[in-house]
Amino acid sequence: MEKEKDTTVDRSLERRAALRDRHAHAVARLMEERIDLRGVHALADFVDDSVRWTA
Repeated sequence: MEKEKDTTVDRSLERRAALRDRHAHAVARLMEERIDLRGVHALADFVDDSVRWTA
């Protein structure tokens, strides 16, 4: 029973990480396409800057 719970948690964490990466990529792509969006939402600017600095 404990092993099954660990596996479920592991899959959930992997899925969350994949979604986070996909979301960050999509935000960076959108910000690249729509420069007029810069400064509209601080979190979007932060994600865009983070992706650019780690690339």
